[in-house]
Amino acid sequence: MNSGVILLFVTMLALFVANSPLQDLYKALWEVPVHLQVGSFNLFSHHGEAMNLGQFINDVLMTIFFFSVGLEIKREVMVGELSSFRQALLPIFAAVGGMIVPVVIYLLTSHDELAKQGAAIPMATDIAFSIGVLSLLGKRVPISLKIFLTTFAVADDIGGIIVIALAYSEGINWMSLLPALGILLVLAYGGFRGVQSKLFYMLLGIVVWHFFLESGIHCTISGVLVALTVPAKPIIGVGKYIRSIRSNLEHFPDTQENNIILTGTQTSVLKKIESASDRVISPLQSLEDDLHSIVNYIIMPLFAFSNAGITLGNVGVEAFQGVTSSVAMGLLFGKVIGLFGFSWILIQTKIAHMPFGMNWKNLFGVSLLGGIGFTVSLFMANLSFGPIPEVGTILLNDAKLGVLTGSLLSGILGYIYLSKVLPKIKNGHVVHE
Repeated sequence: MNSGVILLFVTMLALFVANSPLQDLYKALWEVPVHLQVGSFNLFSHHGEAMNLGQFINDVLMTIFFFSVGLEIKREVMVGELSSFRQALLPIFAAVGGMIVPVVIYLLTSHDELAKQGAAIPMATDIAFSIGVLSLLGKRVPISLKIFLTTFAVADDIGGIIVIALAYSEGINWMSLLPALGILLVLAYGGFRGVQSKLFYMLLGIVVWHFFLESGIHCTISGVLVALTVPAKPIIGVGKYIRSIRSNLEHFPDTQENNIILTGTQTSVLKKIESASDRVISPLQSLEDDLHSIVNYIIMPLFAFSNAGITLGNVGVEAFQGVTSSVAMGLLFGKVIGLFGFSWILIQTKIAHMPFGMNWKNLFGVSLLGGIGFTVSLFMANLSFGPIPEVGTILLNDAKLGVLTGSLLSGILGYIYLSKVLPKIKNGHVVHE
């Protein structure tokens, strides 16, 4: 099932539960303490206090989410659309516009100094949701449009990670940060030397995460940094692997097609092929594949369920003012103006060219989809207003309402617009009018 559809379903479920007779149980669920304890040491603790379930999702599971984002970023930089400066220039420039303009709109429409702390909330684009909406249009979507959306969303993630590192870090505790940096150097050296053990990166990565948790720098950044140390090059090249298999297949003549008993040589050959199969896939690609389903079908839905449950009982017209309207306008208008406007400037000045298969109409449509902030926007909202006592809960609720409103409108308008301007399907084939 489309991960974007699952996120939408879980969001609706969270809203329903949070506004039903189960709302007290829903709120209490996220306060349940989480322990992974050996003696007096609890891995899931912050400054000596055990995490509750809500914090576990935001600080532990979202670190895994950002680890997968880091793997994706490294892959794109090494072999993907970000590996070529010429190819990457347009989506990167578009992403910069898609981050700057929403922040400007938020600040211009937000007059309360405390509320301005949430300026980064409408910066983000949710790649799973936006790709999910685009996939609903099937074969009508040019491959270049999907690549453009994916690439600017990855560039957008990089910007978001930088903002989290710079704007949402507390006073730095060097006694915790220095050991974390030391272990990162060990991981980087291991990656440079081509250490292929995924366990090596995961176990040391957990240690880095724990030190970051105590360091004052947001712990999710550790996930990205650890991911960047994972080697993207396999031990055996694909060509050598295929030649080896062809050579080894000589030990299996056609006359033994129905023979269930293998010779000792054949057993040894199959074990060699199995071992080679593990070494032809790089740790980066293997981890990215392993985490894909976990992130899309467990972590992100859990995050959505725990963070999208907004109490709507007191929502009126006045609720769509202040933070709510600033976030919604930043996503709905800021994203499309920034993404489309900065792309227009670059193409008109001939610094970059319109990607093959795309035109101004579908570029505008995909810019609308860029306003689907959701996951990272909700995460930014928690970072912006979660730590603020008293009024923080109200501001956080308003910000979440703005994220849901802006994302929903962007998704609906983007889908309707693209369904009108993309080529039609007739007799199973795309027809350009």
